[in-house]
Amino acid sequence: MKKVENKKDYDNLIAQKKPVLLDFYADWCPPCQALLPIVEKLSEEYKGSVEIQKVNIDENKELASQFQVRSIPALFFIKNEEIVDRVIGLTSDSVLREKLTKIIN
Repeated sequence: MKKVENKKDYDNLIAQKKPVLLDFYADWCPPCQALLPIVEKLSEEYKGSVEIQKVNIDENKELASQFQVRSIPALFFIKNEEIVDRVIGLTSDSVLREKLTKIIN
């Protein structure tokens, strides 16, 4: 799964006009680590339809600030350069699939 390293990476990602799921996380966050296998699996399954990428809040404070991330994991669903949905905290595979389906259609 790809990782957004900086604002330029984010701008390039959004410029592709493909729906995006950004997963804001930290290596020291147990719920983030629990969610990681689910997000990685979805990244493979939705390849070509949705761009799913990770953002480490410790390495990318600027983007975390721009998205006003206060708790992690924080997942942002983006379509046409706008945040259309979000999930804060640990969630299930089925909830993420439902939200991904909405941003694809």
